[in-house]
Amino acid sequence: MNPALHDLLASARVVSLPLVTRFRGIDTREAVLFHGPNGWTEFSPFVEYEDAESASWLAAAIDFGWGTTPTPLRDRIHVNATLPAVGVSEVEAVLARFPGCRTVKVKVAEVGGLLADDVARVARVRELLGPDGRIRVDANGGWNVDEAETAIHAFAPYDLEYVEQPCASVEELAEIRVRVKYMGIPIAADESVRKAEDPLLVARAGAANILVLKAQPLGGVAAALNIVRDAGLPVVISSALDTSVGLSMGAFLAASVPELDFDCGLGTAALLAADVTDAPLVAVDGQIEVRRVDVSDELLDRHAASAERTAWWLARVERCHALLAG
Repeated sequence: MNPALHDLLASARVVSLPLVTRFRGIDTREAVLFHGPNGWTEFSPFVEYEDAESASWLAAAIDFGWGTTPTPLRDRIHVNATLPAVGVSEVEAVLARFPGCRTVKVKVAEVGGLLADDVARVARVRELLGPDGRIRVDANGGWNVDEAETAIHAFAPYDLEYVEQPCASVEELAEIRVRVKYMGIPIAADESVRKAEDPLLVARAGAANILVLKAQPLGGVAAALNIVRDAGLPVVISSALDTSVGLSMGAFLAASVPELDFDCGLGTAALLAADVTDAPLVAVDGQIEVRRVDVSDELLDRHAASAERTAWWLARVERCHALLAG
């Protein structure tokens, strides 16, 4: 049963956390934390998302705080490092924040960026990882099919694990998958799952080899596990630049997936310059623990959002709660 709005708002704390480096065009990450019977939970859709999309994120927060959490199948999750679209000179310093990680996801196809810069970033990662490390690139749907094909050819010498969301539409993903199949480089789908009215369409269309799933956008751990079951494809569990509370939700999802063959994108607390807990969920020897996170009142106070931003977020919670109730 969904908690009443006043129960949500009674424990709500809105925070604004600085980032180590600019990511997704932002320098701070805002989130709302709630405390339910299960412990702390998080609501943090990006600010540009409309209420209809954001309501799924609230459903996930409610599920994690008030619902039934599956029994984990594992107590630690191997995670990848996440490299924003930084200059080559910054790559080593960013990766140093992910100790022991054997896999790096490199952001590419940023608006205004050049393919040559993306290739140089990937080349530097390969140099630092050595031949045994794993590299995946994430374009966030930034290329058309021809651009994607050109880019994948340019990255091929660096032995990619897969290319995540090279194009925006399911039809484009299906076409680029056919075009590069001979190269043996898998295609993964992220936005085509979490932003779709039908998250299984990409699997039915044969448009991807791998699905990237995030607990919050998909409505929570239970809803995401249904997609895992029905899609029948390998999955990577990832995050959306969550606080450690949100990462905990992702960790429980990853721990409940029957077969987890890939390192997961749940190490992004390393990109935060501040967190909400004294025991952040950061990688140790390339892994994070599967555990609930206790927040620090002192950190919640220190990083509390302004009164204006707090009011904006709480109004958003109220609208999304009404959508779920309706």
